[in-house]
Amino acid sequence: MGPGWHETERIQMIILYGMPLSGHVHRVRLLLSMLDLEYRFEVVDASAPELLRLNPLGQVPVLRDGDLVLADSNAILVYLAKAYGAGTHWLPDDAVGAAHVQRWLSIAAGELRQGPAAARMVALFGKAGEPADARARAAGLLTFMDRWLDGRAYLAAACPTLADLACYGYTAHAPEGGVSLEPYLHVRAWLERIEALPRFVPLPWRD
Repeated sequence: MGPGWHETERIQMIILYGMPLSGHVHRVRLLLSMLDLEYRFEVVDASAPELLRLNPLGQVPVLRDGDLVLADSNAILVYLAKAYGAGTHWLPDDAVGAAHVQRWLSIAAGELRQGPAAARMVALFGKAGEPADARARAAGLLTFMDRWLDGRAYLAAACPTLADLACYGYTAHAPEGGVSLEPYLHVRAWLERIEALPRFVPLPWRD
């Protein structure tokens, strides 16, 4: 079946539930745009009854595609790449490439979430329960990323992959959490490469 099969056979449009300022939601919106998929974006609060019916954990994003309801941003990325990205570069088929992507998806869920994302959550939304050393964690991760990107164009492969989409938003918006990107030359160059991709959509900055 070719990459267009789902578009012709799908009965319902893809629906993405989330919040516009969420980096987790943004990474899914990025891939939907990169794959040129039509979808409807439903803005929901984490405590909304509709969201809790879809995901009892009360987390966004949630994706509905026909009868499928799927939570967790990284799981959604993998699903979309497998379901609609045949012949694309977003999720490598080879063992090493897939492993490198998985490593960065784990970093996105771990160090990135506990560093830049946590510092941003505190600064923008006053969210309690975030690590007290989030800015220090962010600096450690950005130092690691900057060294990793020295001589590399993208995080997991010679071309952009899910790894780059998963890590872009909270890295680009680290300054909203009081974390400067100025010391990280290679990280800033990588962010510019992602922003130059066709069909790139930005993560909004909070007014």
